[in-house]
Amino acid sequence: MKTIKVPVVNKSTNELPAYADNGFNSGCDARADLWNIQEKFLFNSDVVRKLDNTIAFIKINPGGRALIPTGLHVAIPEGYEIQVRPRSGLALKFGMSLTNCVATIDASYRGDIGIILENRGTEPFDVHQGDKIAQLVLQEVPIIEWVPVESLDETARGENGYCSTGIQ
Repeated sequence: MKTIKVPVVNKSTNELPAYADNGFNSGCDARADLWNIQEKFLFNSDVVRKLDNTIAFIKINPGGRALIPTGLHVAIPEGYEIQVRPRSGLALKFGMSLTNCVATIDASYRGDIGIILENRGTEPFDVHQGDKIAQLVLQEVPIIEWVPVESLDETARGENGYCSTGIQ
């Protein structure tokens, strides 16, 4: 298995993302870092505080979304991206997903890796410090060199679009 070293500054109190299942999983788990939440990035969501005014959790209401920081700042090697993907268990059990489906962290970005969580479920969803909220996948990204042509080669599908190959 190929290994790529990615420099990371962890500004959270969480452990670094790790692969479950002895490394056989494609993505490693990103965790919530609520200590750096910015309330301007909460929509139909609330910061729930303890008596000492520290954050207890973020409540994302049905139809709501929130940018949840991870505290991770990375230097992705040139020619790669990190893809942020939803966790299937959160999607199935609670209707939680990523607003932008699969998000891309570009190699030139050095800020906090934020996760835009969206509640597509019917009940409020609480995010606590350290919760696993998404998966991170390092992906090689080749550069496209567009080649203008007058026509494309023929295929059996041709220009037939949505549902043209059958729904089932």
